[in-house]
This record gives sequence, structure tokens and C-alpha cells, in this order.
Amino acid sequence: MDNFQIIVGGAAGEGSKKAGLVIAKLFNSYGFRIFIHEDYHSLVRGGHNFSQISVSPKDKVEAKKENIDFLLALNEDTIVKHKDKLREESVLLYDSSITITELLQKDGIKTVAVPIDEILSESEGTSLMKNTALISTFAKIMGMEWENIKAVFEKEFNKETEKNIRVAEVAFNKTEKINEMAESGNEPAPLVSGNKAVALGAIKAGLEVCISYPMTPATGVFSFLTSTEGIRTCQPENEISVVSMALGSAYSGKRTIVSTSGGGFALMTESISFSAQSETPLLIVLSQRMGPGTGVPTYQAQGDLLFALNSGHGDFERLVVAPGDADEAYYWGGKALNMAWRYQMPSILIIDKELSENTYGLEGQYQIEKEDIVEGHDDKNYKRYDGDDISPVVFPGGKSTVKATGYEHTKDGISTEIPMEVKEMVEKRIRKGERLREELEVLETVKVYKEGPTAVVFWGSTKGAIIEAAKDMNVRLIQPMVLQPFPEKRMREALEGSERVICVELNSTGQLTQVMKMHGINVDEKILKYDARPFTVEGLHRELQEKISN
Repeated sequence: MDNFQIIVGGAAGEGSKKAGLVIAKLFNSYGFRIFIHEDYHSLVRGGHNFSQISVSPKDKVEAKKENIDFLLALNEDTIVKHKDKLREESVLLYDSSITITELLQKDGIKTVAVPIDEILSESEGTSLMKNTALISTFAKIMGMEWENIKAVFEKEFNKETEKNIRVAEVAFNKTEKINEMAESGNEPAPLVSGNKAVALGAIKAGLEVCISYPMTPATGVFSFLTSTEGIRTCQPENEISVVSMALGSAYSGKRTIVSTSGGGFALMTESISFSAQSETPLLIVLSQRMGPGTGVPTYQAQGDLLFALNSGHGDFERLVVAPGDADEAYYWGGKALNMAWRYQMPSILIIDKELSENTYGLEGQYQIEKEDIVEGHDDKNYKRYDGDDISPVVFPGGKSTVKATGYEHTKDGISTEIPMEVKEMVEKRIRKGERLREELEVLETVKVYKEGPTAVVFWGSTKGAIIEAAKDMNVRLIQPMVLQPFPEKRMREALEGSERVICVELNSTGQLTQVMKMHGINVDEKILKYDARPFTVEGLHRELQEKISN
């Protein structure tokens, strides 16, 4: 089996997410490449949650497919909702207490009734360990060895570990092996969410402080850093306090990150302008979800691009970057923090629910380290806004008087309304933006994956589905990762010779299309999806085929 899809589902509170992660780590222990798509309602209990695990023995995988090979059902609702995704020779594993006679009408589907109540009784497990029994049964069916299963369980279950292992062992011994475990030839890869990847990259770039108010789907950045030794974290009462504290932290010399979603970001926009005017570094991780308003809070969209590009008031440069997978999130998590500090400006790393919360194999293709800032002389003659473009920095606590102001100012940091002095500082910030653009020219701000007469342009987490959907198509795939300053020269080079341009986005208005048109780059066709769900490989393949054939 070259590439297969597994869904494990149940009600919120039944442990389907944990089950999905453990299954992924079991396959990962054999060197298989993994991607987990998480789907859940905004409920603490009830509803329907599921994890869809994409598994490949060789190639990197970063997107889900429509049909599945294995369905692991913790309750009847999971079977009802996903039975149409089963195909001939798919396997259904379910709690034997569920009656499935009328739920499945397809021929060729194999069913495995797991005697969960019997397993829990024999092992003296609790009802919360249903997922453990199901996981172990599935692992045995797939041909995994008990020692591998036990090793993963020991790492993943830090509560009632021994009891979970007893449940797993009883389930394993009651199950017949169906498949032989194939050799992948790969070493296991670290499995991380996009949120964790961003945080890890920022740590490599010298991150010291994270200040956030929890907001789905960005909360994972904050929760991971809260549990990371050496990082100070704080949860204030609201997002205005968050960004204000972050500016104070950065002013004092601590590399600081903020994570939020659209509703929280809306409250931070005034401080983005303050960051630009006062030249205080600010990095905001903006994880998009379906909106407007509260929207569909646990689901997917790419609707905040124009908001990020135009947030704040007045003329100023900012960095806006949009990684497409965990490796890129790791790189830009560090690079955007470094650039915010070197150029003393606001940076926005824009991701989305899919990238934030899904799990990827981190391949480690990028190296990140802390980059230096332009330091000033700590003496009584220090001027906070001196220099031709980038201001030399001294932090409070030494001999210098270190000023920070949201008013227009002189090089000394004194407020001014004199026309020539205002003009001088505006032009200084313009030159700083030009320095940023020069640095970006030597970085990979636009990626090209394939060649063909039709160019397909995309951004963010749609990357995985597009690359797989277009694998056998004669198209050129183009991914801009820096969206401000927009890499117009690189984009035109990537598009050179294209007969048609198709832009693929998860919003209803074609926001990247609008950005490209602002820079004089025409888009011929759009593929837009705005039902709060990501693209599937097959769905995107059909839409691309239709556009290309017309």
C-alpha cells in the first residue's frame, strides 16, 4: 500500500485526537511519512471529532484525501458520518457494542468488531481507555510488533501508563494480524504541529518571551512555549493588553512573540502602527480561521491576508510572511523574529487553522540561529532614532536615556510637528524598508515546484494538496511566501512564459489575486473554496483539470 488514509473518530472527550496522534507515532516509528488533519467542533463534550492520518512509506505527505482505507470508530456517529468514504477493501474497526447492520451497504468492506468492553474488563481498564484498545487492535492488524507498540505507549501516555499498556496488551493478544508491516527505509521524523514549528523556529532565533490571550487556532503557540524551559510567558486579560505588554517587553530588550487569530488581531492593529513609529520590534503570529465575527471558530479559511497587509494606520513598511508547511513555519518563525529585531518594525507571520493544528513530519531542511541587531553606543550622547536607515539600539538600564514614542519625533526622540523633521523621519523609515527589500532579494521568497505552460499560484497551507493534486499535470506551481514587501520581481520571473495564470485560495474574494493585480500581475482564473474546510487532493485535482481543459 503506497499511500493510505486512516480516520479515527468519536465524540469530544472520547480521545480520538490522542488516538490519531498515537497511530501516527506508531507508523512514524517505522519510518513512514505522516500528516494528520484535525477536525473538531467548538464543543468540550459531544459533537463529532476526528483525526485523518495520511501515511506514506516513502514520500512526504501534507494533504488529506477524500476516500479512506481504514475507519476506526469509537461511536456509531463516526460510522454514519464517514461510511461513504469507505471503498472496496477498506477496513472498519468498531466497538462491538455498536450495531452496524444497516449502516454499511457497500460490498467488499472488511469489518473488525473490537470487544472493547471485554478488553477493558479483562485488563481492569476504564472507559476512557476505549481508544487504547482500538489503537492496539489496529496496530496488530497492520503487522506492528508488540515491543514497538509498547514503546510508543510508554512515551505517549503519561497518565495511568501501566494500565493503558495492560489494555493495549490484552487487545493486541485478542487480535489476528492481517497485514505485514512494510519497510519504509526512512528514519523517524519529529512530528510537530505548525504552531509548534513556529515556536521552535522562534526559539532558535533567540525568543525569550511569549505573551498571548488564548484564541483558536493560535493557542498552540502559547501553550507549547508555556511548557518550554527558559521562555517567559504571560496571559493578560485581553488582546489589547497582550500587544501592549509585548511592546514593553521588546522595548526592554526581550525578544517577544504574540499569537492570535483574526478577532484578537483586530484589537492589536493600533499597536502595529505604534511599533512602526517607535521602532519597537513586534512579531505577531496570526492564525486565520473562518470569519467574519466569531465565524466558524475551529475551521479553516484564508480570509485575513488583506487585513494583515493593511493593518494599522499611516504609511509604514512591515514584513508579512506566509509559510505553507511545518518546515517553512519553522524557518519563518525564526526569520521573521530576526527581521523584526534587525529592522525594528512589525512583522506578521500569517498561517491558518490547517497549518496551526495539523501534524507534519519536520524534515529539518532549514537552519535558524539568532541574528545580530545594530547596536548603539551606551553613553549620554545616545540618540534613539539616529542613523540613515536602521537605528542603532541600546536597551534601558545603562548610561543612555532610551526613548520610545508613538509621536513623530526627531533623532533624539523628541516629539515634532516641524515639516522638515517629519519628512526626514518618514524618509528614514522608507530607506529602512528598502534595506529590508534588498535582503529579501537574496532569500527564497517565491518557490517554483514544477514547470508547465499554465501557472498555478497558491499561498499558505494549500501547498500540500496542490503539489499532490498536480503531480501528473503539465502545470507550473508557484508559492509566494513573502507577501509584504511583495516580491514583484521574483513573481514575474516565476511567471515568465506562462500562458495562463490560475490562483488557488481558501476565501471567497481572491485576496492574493487582488494583491497580484495591485502589482500589475494579471490572474486569468481563480479556484476559490470557502466552506470552512480545506482542499482535498482529489477535489483540487478535479477543479484544476476543469480549468486547464477549458
